[in-house]
Amino acid sequence: MSEESAENGGNAPDGPGEYADRVLDTVDLIPPGRVMSYGDIAEWLGEGGPRQVGRVLALYGSGVPWWRVVRSDGVLLPGHELRALDAYRAEGTPLRAAGPATEGHIPRIDMRRARWDGRTPGADGG
Repeated sequence: MSEESAENGGNAPDGPGEYADRVLDTVDLIPPGRVMSYGDIAEWLGEGGPRQVGRVLALYGSGVPWWRVVRSDGVLLPGHELRALDAYRAEGTPLRAAGPATEGHIPRIDMRRARWDGRTPGADGG
């Protein structure tokens, strides 16, 4: 895929495109209770960057567990915090309590404990 195609999230006129399909397939692999950052996915694919991954999810991510892709600092996606928080709690995703200075006291993901390295659960080497 060309660099330009990766930069626009694989947005082809007739559908998501190969890059977007690869991003969405990767998101589908993330186990419940675990997360990857936008940059983790780009690194896993060896193509694009965090913004390109975010663009794909913004355009085509409603059919995948989008809440499992987060900012590298664990801050919840603005505007989707409560929906994501419900999913995190249902899946047992490790969270860090929010301090009193945090707007709305919304917790963040405990990235040290929740980050998934891309290995399939139960696979050798894990």
